[in-house]
Amino acid sequence: MNNIKVHLESLNIHFGKTHAVKDISMDFPENSVTAIIGPSGCGKSTMLRSLNRMHDLVPSARVSGKVLLDNDDVYGKGVDPVGIRRRVGMVFQKPNPFPAMSIYDNVVAGYKLNSRMVRSEADDIVESCLKRVALWDEVKDRLKANAMTLSGGQQQRLCIARTIAVKPEVILMDEPASALDPISTLKIEELIEELKERYTIIIVTHNMQQAARVSDYTAFLYMGDLIECGETKKIFTTPEQKQTEDYITGRFG
Repeated sequence: MNNIKVHLESLNIHFGKTHAVKDISMDFPENSVTAIIGPSGCGKSTMLRSLNRMHDLVPSARVSGKVLLDNDDVYGKGVDPVGIRRRVGMVFQKPNPFPAMSIYDNVVAGYKLNSRMVRSEADDIVESCLKRVALWDEVKDRLKANAMTLSGGQQQRLCIARTIAVKPEVILMDEPASALDPISTLKIEELIEELKERYTIIIVTHNMQQAARVSDYTAFLYMGDLIECGETKKIFTTPEQKQTEDYITGRFG
């Protein structure tokens, strides 16, 4: 098993009186893909967003327990959430390129926020990140075009390029292919497979076939509880919990 990149210890998340994530402890190994599965409303995205402190932006949210990134407590005293979000990037369900910007400017937007850059450096970052998400050949002749001229699948790969431009260590993906057609979905899945060589990837998906295809490890959440987690092959073939088996075989959810 790879080294542990992210470790959760008694993670609880409340929104007002709603207890959305209940006392979850688990590990996310480095340079691997972990899928979080479970029915709608079970706390998958809520748990995912706690890993880079996105709930700080929600007034009613309260997070307790520990989220350790390389043994650094993400919620520790004096920890800068912006610094955490640099280390832990996020790709959302719906592609969200910056609408008033070109393809080129979208890729370097996050990087520019964090450091001064010269033009040649920006050019290198744009080319290498677009190549890494297999988009360079499709857009290299129109880098100044508005990002919104791209197809949905291309926009999502552009968002992934923007995420990796700031050199994160972990990439969170919240149902990254649910708004895409089957061909674009396949491209995103192939990309995930390649990206795990450099990054630790945690993906929320409602698509169990996708979880089985792309992930090394799977965690099954139900009603805010972690029912079971382990190697994907084992979870999908010989789960230990009856609830996991019932969900995977389509008996509920």
